Amino acid sequence: MDLTVKGGMGGKDLIKELVEVNPQVKAIVSSGYSEDPILVNHKQFGFTASVIKPFKTDKLLRTIKLVMDEIKEQSVS
Repeated sequence: MDLTVKGGMGGKDLIKELVEVNPQVKAIVSSGYSEDPILVNHKQFGFTASVIKPFKTDKLLRTIKLVMDEIKEQSVS
């Protein structure tokens, strides 16, 4: 999710709604504002991971893999 969406709902508000629907939701937050507290402390805000823009595809894929591995670990436990 993008942290800020001009004229729309950004990631900070959307994750709150998603967590209400499913507390186990997995979401990656993304923004170009690398100093934003949400990117620095993404788990405290309900996100599983963060990716700072601009990012290369391989960075995004690694982050997705980490999230998927976390899901697999949780399902095995």
